[in-house]
Amino acid sequence: MTTPVVRGRHNRKKKRTARRRLPMRYLLPSLLLVALLAMLMLRGYVHSEILADHRVQAPAPTDQVPDEILEGGPVIDARKAGEDAKTLRIPDRKIVLTFDDGPDPVWTPRVLDELKKYHAHGVFFVTGTMASRYPELVKRMVDEGHEVGLHTFNHPDLSFQSTSRIDWELSQNQLVLAGAAGVRTSLFRPPYSSFSDAMDNKSWPVTQYIGSRGYLTVVNNTDSEDWKRPGVHAIIERATPKHGKGAIILMHDSGGDRSQTVTALGKFLPEMRERGYDFTNLTSALGAPSAHTPVTGLALWKGKAFIGAVKISENVTGVLVVGLAAIGVLVMVRFGLMLLLSFLHARKVRRRNFSWGEPFTRPVSVLVPAYNERECIEATVRSLVASDHPIEVIVIDDGSTDGTADLVEAMWIPNVRVVRQRNAGKPAALNNGIANARYDIVVMMDGDTVFEPSTVRELVQPFADHRVGAVAGNAKVGNRDSLIGAWQHIEYVMGFNLDRRMYDLLGCMPTIPGAVGAFRRDALDRIGGMSEDTLAEDTDVTMALHRDGWRVVYAENARAWTEAPESVQQLWSQRYRWSYGTMQAIWKHRRAVVEKGPSGRFGRVGLPFVSLFMVVAPLLAPLIDVFLLYGLVFGPTGKTVAAWFGVLLVQAVCAAYAFRLDRERMTHLISLPLQQVLYRQLMYVVLLQSWITALTGGRLRWQKLRRTGVVEAPGGTRTRRKDTDRDRRPVA
Repeated sequence: MTTPVVRGRHNRKKKRTARRRLPMRYLLPSLLLVALLAMLMLRGYVHSEILADHRVQAPAPTDQVPDEILEGGPVIDARKAGEDAKTLRIPDRKIVLTFDDGPDPVWTPRVLDELKKYHAHGVFFVTGTMASRYPELVKRMVDEGHEVGLHTFNHPDLSFQSTSRIDWELSQNQLVLAGAAGVRTSLFRPPYSSFSDAMDNKSWPVTQYIGSRGYLTVVNNTDSEDWKRPGVHAIIERATPKHGKGAIILMHDSGGDRSQTVTALGKFLPEMRERGYDFTNLTSALGAPSAHTPVTGLALWKGKAFIGAVKISENVTGVLVVGLAAIGVLVMVRFGLMLLLSFLHARKVRRRNFSWGEPFTRPVSVLVPAYNERECIEATVRSLVASDHPIEVIVIDDGSTDGTADLVEAMWIPNVRVVRQRNAGKPAALNNGIANARYDIVVMMDGDTVFEPSTVRELVQPFADHRVGAVAGNAKVGNRDSLIGAWQHIEYVMGFNLDRRMYDLLGCMPTIPGAVGAFRRDALDRIGGMSEDTLAEDTDVTMALHRDGWRVVYAENARAWTEAPESVQQLWSQRYRWSYGTMQAIWKHRRAVVEKGPSGRFGRVGLPFVSLFMVVAPLLAPLIDVFLLYGLVFGPTGKTVAAWFGVLLVQAVCAAYAFRLDRERMTHLISLPLQQVLYRQLMYVVLLQSWITALTGGRLRWQKLRRTGVVEAPGGTRTRRKDTDRDRRPVA
């Protein structure tokens, strides 16, 4: 197939103005996408996917650690500057149960239940990641008289961290406690800590720094080793203090299956009670003031705000994951349907014995609505005159101020008439053309489009079937040599024409393209002609025809060459109108869902199908890119890239098949990966803004599209494009 040629200059002044206005159009949709990504990042932060450091320091020498520490008790007090650190021991017959790494939604409540059952208290060293996700459990700990200590936010080995990172871990951990229970604490337990005699040259400086920040460092002197899941008996044996001495016992209420820990507590607590042991908080055992300090004012509200944001992020992320799964299924279903049904459609219409009936040879009327098309209308009309099917051409001049009508009349071409009207918009111009048409089949095209000589003939052949009320032609992008033009070329061939084959077989063709479509005049009369109710009069009239019982089919060989927008501003304006107009049309015809007959069949089959794949699925599709970006930066990069390329491969297969059906050169598919990264995002934001406009009751006015360049049809006809406004009339 011959590739169209496009030439021309851009209006630089107008483009500069457009670029200044464009960011405002992106603002709200972009902010929503950024907010989704922020929620996803917050979720990753509290799940230790962001800023997590899982390195663990190897044992180091101990020559820099004071003997008092190595040989001392499990509580290290290094809070007083200029004084040597000291250690504290737990008095005899007192046990301080400590639980690390929680709270856990499954095991922490069961641990608390056991402690409550035996009137025992302990210390829970919570991580910020878990406490922020389950703040109600932290509040329960405090309300039931337990002490809470810090165990950092992300559980890193602090010997690898800078002092600023240590401060961050502490402050974030305190922030969560404030939001969850309204307290701050003076107790701290380092991750991966053990007994005092395990302190070394790497961990000791951290302990000193922690002390300078006002914290008691609490390690342990009795390790139940419950994290090994050695069995209930072994846990009890290892947790039992020797010779009646006091102990800080290390246990865990999170980090895995803690059923053995819970069962062990149920036996250990009453047994040790009988032996005369008291289960108490750390500060009570030491005879010191409570480790908790109430938080008020701004610090309290900051904590509550953080907890609230985490809760929102958890819920939003859950919805996003469900949405991602849904869009994944929808995308694959859509691709599968497109490949299967387009194959069946091509096989059907390309059979040697296929026909719509007797060849349709009767003359038809071609309607060309035009507004200020002086620079392109002549080429458009001449392309029609070259048609190999008998036609009359009616140019409806919609109040042009550039002499468009005069130019057509000056051409003195037989069977070409001009109908003048005051500027009233495209639907009114088309209705005026229908009223002036002589024939029972009317072809509609845009005033800046060119037809091939065979286009009209191919377009009207399906009308040999009396059930056919309208026919969609094959709109082709002429200016495909630019990058943005190539992207739209891929979209037209794959996203529009492949879709039309699918919708043809399903009997729910959503749109007759304004650039090339044909209608049975009787069918238009029955539905009241072209409506001004929506910004997408082509989609509106197509749905109305379905509801009236007419077949709407696709003629793949009826090609029309159009110039796609060449700037982001123009593309935005066009697609914004298309998206919003489609939503208007779906809403207008919503009652078809509950009606009977052909209208009900379209309403319960076609309308949901069109809504799902043209409105809902594209709206959810940005989730793929949000998770892609997150996965590349924070997640399993290799798996993320593999998944993305897998989706791209499926799209490439569909696109290649669509290009093969349309007999297009495959070279343009080189830009497909870049289209998925850039162009697709623009379409998402446009659709999102259309949703916002619809939900807020906004009114979208027609946008003036600036066309430039020359499009040549394969037969040689070309059209000079200039600023064109297909319809300036605002529609509610």
